[in-house]
Amino acid sequence: MSRRFPFLDHPVPLAFAHRGGAVEGAENSVAAFERAVALGYTYLETDAHATSDGVLLAFHDHTLDRVTDQRGRISELPYRAVRQARIGGVHEIPLLEDLLGTWPGVRFNIDVKEGAAIAPLAEAIRRTNAHDRVCLTSFSDERLAAARRAMGREVCSALGPRGVALLRAAAATSGYGRLLTRLSQAGVPCAQVPVGFRGLRVTTQRLVRTAHAIGMQVHVWTINDPVRMEHLLDLGVDGIMTDNVIGLRDVLERRGLWHPGLAA
Repeated sequence: MSRRFPFLDHPVPLAFAHRGGAVEGAENSVAAFERAVALGYTYLETDAHATSDGVLLAFHDHTLDRVTDQRGRISELPYRAVRQARIGGVHEIPLLEDLLGTWPGVRFNIDVKEGAAIAPLAEAIRRTNAHDRVCLTSFSDERLAAARRAMGREVCSALGPRGVALLRAAAATSGYGRLLTRLSQAGVPCAQVPVGFRGLRVTTQRLVRTAHAIGMQVHVWTINDPVRMEHLLDLGVDGIMTDNVIGLRDVLERRGLWHPGLAA
């Protein structure tokens, strides 16, 4: 059975404000995160990038082009240049360490976007004593493993892509149980998955039951339609990531499953 982590010590289903809640505000901005916390969100999802001089940012894209008034690849720019960019022409790009320090009662799901972000992320987590309130994830198994090693102590993390593929296979067959047990014993307490991928259904009731059988939670991203939220909750998922923070809150409130954080 998977080990328990303080990050997941909260009534399920967990409600994650994806990039702070991009439907209602400028994604990954302090204003978006503040709004989500004020609504009662205990869990914020964000991303980790580092500038060329090692300054750690909470920002999703590799480049500034899509959501700011500046252009260029973050990893190739010094912070003095990146700090001039404004999300939506208005909001500064926040330092991830500032977010960790601003809300000590909030938990952060952090997608490590590049290897260069790992060392400054580990240092930011150490300085803010945030080991028990972060969960690491990545679309690269190698980068995720490197991030786990860099933390200096055990932190919560999600399955990488290979683990998710294994979990899906186990849900469809009977020959993967032993491998999944080994995976859970390695300290991976949750799977963060899409509804589907490249035409294949990923989040099914069998997948949820398979994960639960070895003590793993299942969190689904990124769900903005309340009808789909309802369906996933009926499947028994343990968490939903959304840009539609009001919509998810309302769905959970109707079900008696909304558990606002102390910072609200």
